[in-house]
Amino acid sequence: MPNGKSLTLGFIVGGVVGAAYTLLSAPSSGRDLRENAKLKSESLKNTVLSLREEGMQLKDQIAQTSKEGAELIKDLSEDVKTSVESWKKTVEPHQKNIQKYLEQIEESLKDLEEKAKAQQNDSDSQSDHEIVNHQ
Repeated sequence: MPNGKSLTLGFIVGGVVGAAYTLLSAPSSGRDLRENAKLKSESLKNTVLSLREEGMQLKDQIAQTSKEGAELIKDLSEDVKTSVESWKKTVEPHQKNIQKYLEQIEESLKDLEEKAKAQQNDSDSQSDHEIVNHQ
């Protein structure tokens, strides 16, 4: 977690620089200045500790979410596998019947095509015969 460390370091350095600037630019007495510096130091310390605690909580939440997500994906995968297996078992007995019906339909279509061609050839030959008779 290098980003968290650099963020914490940035807050600390920023606090020190801010405190030094306050000390150097403040027009108050030494005692007031020390007391203000002490209060600001405690405030900065509390802020840094709070940020650290929140960062740890966030890290724990991310880890927990990742774990839960992995479990959900595993469960979903198992559910899909079970559903596919169930579907296969349901469809398999009917698959042969469907294939048989498709073959029967194909045969019927071939028969119809042959009959249609035969009728067309008959009507063409009758038309040719009538044309010859009329001439």
